[in-house]
Amino acid sequence: MLDAFIIEEIRRREQERDNQRQRVDLPLPEPTPQRQNERREEDEQPQRGVIIIDYSVPADSIPA
Repeated sequence: MLDAFIIEEIRRREQERDNQRQRVDLPLPEPTPQRQNERREEDEQPQRGVIIIDYSVPADSIPA
């Protein structure tokens, strides 16, 4: 089992190594401000539709 001093020394070295790494800050685009009650036209009327699938087969197209 490792001595507490050794464990602390390992943690300190790991933190020191992590702090020395260069960090890259990416510029993030600012979201456009929007009022909470303001809704866009798209939000009010979602796109809807109907799909009709006809599984019936005419009797004259069935091979005998």
